[in-house]
Amino acid sequence: MNFFGFFKHKKKKIEEREKLKQLLKEKYLYFQNILNENNHALSIMADLEEKLSGEYIFDIHYIQSNVEAVSKAVLEIIKNLNTLSDGKYSELEKIYAQIKEKIEKILTSKIEIPKTDFTLPIESLDQNSVLIAGGKIAHLAELKNILQIPTPGGFSITSYAFMQFLEKAQLKKQISEILNNIEINKIDELNAASKKIQELILNSEIPREIEDSIKLAYENLCKKLNKKCMVSIRSSAIHEDSDFSFAGQYSSFLNVPEELILQSYKKVVASLFNPRAIFYYKTKGFFETEMVMAVGVLSMVNAKAAGVIYSKNPNNPESDHIIINAVKGLGKLVVDGTVIPETYIVSRSGEIIEKIPGKQNKMLICKEHGDIEEIPLPGSISQISLSDEQILELSKFAIKIEEYYKCPQDIEWAIDEQDNIFILQARPLKISPLKLVEQKLFKEKKVLPTPVEGYRVLLNKGITACKGVGYGKAFILTNEEQLNDFPEGHILVARHTNPKYVIVMKKASAIVTDVGSPTGHMASLSREYNVPTLINTEIATKIIKHGQEITVDATNCLIYEGKVEKLIEFFKEQKQPFKETLIYKTLEKVLKFIVPLYLVDPTSEDFKPENCKTFHDITRFCHEMVMHEMFTMWNQYEESEVHAVPLIADIPIGVLVLDIEGGLKEGIKKATPNDIYSIPLKAILKGMRSMQWPGPPPVDAKGFLEMVAHTVSIPEDELKETGKKSFCIVTKNYMNFSIRLGYHFSMIEAYAGENINDNYIKFFFKGGGSGIDRRLRRVKLITEILKKMGFRVSTKEDFIDAILTKYDIPTIERKLEILGKLTAYTKQLDMVLFNDIVTQMYIDEFIKKHMQDE
Repeated sequence: MNFFGFFKHKKKKIEEREKLKQLLKEKYLYFQNILNENNHALSIMADLEEKLSGEYIFDIHYIQSNVEAVSKAVLEIIKNLNTLSDGKYSELEKIYAQIKEKIEKILTSKIEIPKTDFTLPIESLDQNSVLIAGGKIAHLAELKNILQIPTPGGFSITSYAFMQFLEKAQLKKQISEILNNIEINKIDELNAASKKIQELILNSEIPREIEDSIKLAYENLCKKLNKKCMVSIRSSAIHEDSDFSFAGQYSSFLNVPEELILQSYKKVVASLFNPRAIFYYKTKGFFETEMVMAVGVLSMVNAKAAGVIYSKNPNNPESDHIIINAVKGLGKLVVDGTVIPETYIVSRSGEIIEKIPGKQNKMLICKEHGDIEEIPLPGSISQISLSDEQILELSKFAIKIEEYYKCPQDIEWAIDEQDNIFILQARPLKISPLKLVEQKLFKEKKVLPTPVEGYRVLLNKGITACKGVGYGKAFILTNEEQLNDFPEGHILVARHTNPKYVIVMKKASAIVTDVGSPTGHMASLSREYNVPTLINTEIATKIIKHGQEITVDATNCLIYEGKVEKLIEFFKEQKQPFKETLIYKTLEKVLKFIVPLYLVDPTSEDFKPENCKTFHDITRFCHEMVMHEMFTMWNQYEESEVHAVPLIADIPIGVLVLDIEGGLKEGIKKATPNDIYSIPLKAILKGMRSMQWPGPPPVDAKGFLEMVAHTVSIPEDELKETGKKSFCIVTKNYMNFSIRLGYHFSMIEAYAGENINDNYIKFFFKGGGSGIDRRLRRVKLITEILKKMGFRVSTKEDFIDAILTKYDIPTIERKLEILGKLTAYTKQLDMVLFNDIVTQMYIDEFIKKHMQDE
């Protein structure tokens, strides 16, 4: 019975071991998932932020797809953290939902097309009819019905008719799929997509009820005019002739007979998806749902003269001049730019200042049975077409329209055979004068050499985190406390990146670090604050001297000695017109809820879920919390020694090692250094095994008595703790090492993987076997050495909590090796630390012997 009982007990232990190992493996998998999703989210954020430089063209689909990707990554981070921690951070899901809702409001088209009749006469439209009849026809209705300015009669085939046409013909989904699968910078893709969509529209049947409505509206128009008339079929998209002109993007057809109205309507609708129109709407930031085409059907003006009026001179907007261009026949030749029109310059007071003849060797006329034709004119005719009365009348219309809309206007007009003036269209006039000095700067930019000649290059390596140029005195940061004294206009030079640098970003001309990642938190902050930032220079803190004047070219990864004036002026004057577009401003609005980082300091009392305002805050919080969970979760499994194997490594510490996956050689009953595959454990053991472990050090009587007195005062349960073995959990890239040395306890956790953003070392220490003054000196010794290594350290009495992040694998290995040496060096050291001078001697000795390269 005892025999069978033994095997039954052993089997149960094996089952427990495997069950526990599987549980730990699952938890570690969640940990890895969080790291992967965090890096994915930060990478997307970095790409989105890069677009804010104004140097890249993108469309609304780019924003939508990347926002969706980063949202999904952040949600996965939250879910994995809650699974790992048994739901400890469930409130994050609510915060995430609130942030996502704010983003979706920005990215959701606010346009709702009202349900109306399929056709509406111009007389029933007004300034509030843009969503019904489109910009062009709504504005024409304003001129006719409010300003009483003569315009052609006609009607609108409404936006609602367009929506019903696409829906009944089942085109909406097909068009959407085509538009979402093109890259706007690839012309071939644009052309192919355009052709495919237009063919779909032209080959579709207009619903019968829309056909009937169009025919009836045409009959009513003819009744008002008391004649059968030809019509012009004009595009009137809902954003057309607004702040975004869409000038020349869509099709219009002139002198259309009744039987071709329906066919011409489909052609105008199809022109909504011309290649240039697709490019325009995507790069201007419109949503696909905002691409709605109402169509105007207007009685055709058989013009003997036509043209364009600018209510201000776009090349000299400060003058009071009105410019009128005119051609004989239809005005299409003016807007097409195929002839030189006549030009009339008129003052706003009503004086004709100048008449400049044109050169017109052809003209467009209406054919009797429909369509238009081009006919030649003899000898490049150049005589004046308009009378003074007509010139002044047109200028009065221009002033009246400009005053109504309160901005300069671009106006199309025509005069028929009976000398009646008609205004055909009015839209805002775009004015963007290019000064000669700007042209000079532009030319200089093209030939600016890199590197700039005549200046000493101090450093020519690194990675750009935020483009630009900064000049100032170098401020070499050796500890975080110095940030409080950072001077205005200086350049921050530090060993590694840190989100805490945000407090000086508004003062810094540039930031330079030895190590760091362009997708890290600080890099994101640099881009948000537009601080030129160069990271991963490796040696900047060694090459650059404190107070040295330098110029940082973060765009080309160059650091010059002194002030490079040409470079500074070059970037200062650089213009980025894309920043003024709607698409850019949409991205700006969206990123306010994604990339700003408010949770900078994990040690702050404000570092709480409820203070997460952005997706970046959530990723930052979760990244810190997952390290905390991994750091503390193993405590509950430490007692289950049956699942671990002893470490045999020639160190005076009893260590049990649990391999979750890939950290140890398989099938072993004890672990030697050759059996260890874990990168962090191998590194720290290398340091431990390289040291001569001390025996009982020489002590003064006072120190020994203090230790004895302290031992007597330690509670019994704490004394039992000192007799426990050390415990280590490993994977290929991960280690959590609880080290017990007499009365001292330290925990070292590390992750060393290929992605620099994931890598970290956490160090925790408590305890000591002597009086409080000597324990505090020990804390001082460890703290000074950790800071020298680059750790961020916080202390409280004899507790030390430190972290080091974002170094590559070789650096993490080197730091762990030093920690291994430090562990051996400080064993029972507090007994000899009887004054501050001796403590400093031990600090200096360790640094000199073991940290020459730090």
